Amino acid sequence: MAADPILIIATRPRLALARGQAGAIRSAAADYWALTKPEVNLLIAIATFAGFCVAVPGPLREFPWLRLVHTLLGTLLVASGTGTLNQYVERRFDAQMRRTARRPLAARRLKPSAGLWFGIALASVGSIYLATTVNLLASLLAIVTLLSYLFLYTPLKRKTPFCVLIGAFPGAMPPLIGWASATGTLSLEAWMLYATLFFWQFPHFMAIAWMPGTSCFPMARREFVLWFCKPCCPLWCCSRLFCCLAPWADKAFSTASQLCSSIWAFCTTVQNSCFVDLAGLRAGSSWHPSFIFRCYSR
Repeated sequence: MAADPILIIATRPRLALARGQAGAIRSAAADYWALTKPEVNLLIAIATFAGFCVAVPGPLREFPWLRLVHTLLGTLLVASGTGTLNQYVERRFDAQMRRTARRPLAARRLKPSAGLWFGIALASVGSIYLATTVNLLASLLAIVTLLSYLFLYTPLKRKTPFCVLIGAFPGAMPPLIGWASATGTLSLEAWMLYATLFFWQFPHFMAIAWMPGTSCFPMARREFVLWFCKPCCPLWCCSRLFCCLAPWADKAFSTASQLCSSIWAFCTTVQNSCFVDLAGLRAGSSWHPSFIFRCYSR
């Protein structure tokens, strides 16, 4: 009986050590999860899903559910690798900004080499997975998205405001990946979906840049924001109009919703971002979708 307290006392350090190890594992898993940028991946999955579904008209019982799952899984793997490699490339700059200073690599909670190899592994596995389970075209589009985002858009962010134009090309790629996964080709309808997302990015990003308290552009370049953003709004709305009048949008409800959405988006974008009065910025109104995105992406 006298040995029982000694046994209990001896096991306490082991329990503390085991709990510490479990906590370290959970912390590391959370950091690796944060490297993949799950918030962005959710939006990518939605856009890919939309492109896939629009490309496969027909009865629900004939819908290729398994291919859709393969498409989303492979796309998310490549997107996760892209987000991880982006944080590896920008870790020194992220450490200098309050918004990004707590990212795993910027805060040095993970070694840079670990982030690098983790990102390479995710992107490689995702590309191979898409090529083997879906088709080669979808895999190539995912690879092009990764390369253009990392080696064109990322280094240009600190050099020129035209980086927004370059970044819009990979940013609008998810619907194309979904369409290519479903059909194996890229038709005119697929490119119009691409154009819709492509042109939408400019007024969306510029609305965030114009909000009070943001510093996306120096004051000397604010005129550039207006000049660059104005032509994108009508182009965006025209692309949406074409999409709702395309042959695959044959339902009256779909057409009406697309038309109403285009009109609403044009009016709010013009009011809050493109032709905004320099003396009274109104892009910060709480009902504007870009304001909602800004709050969500903090």
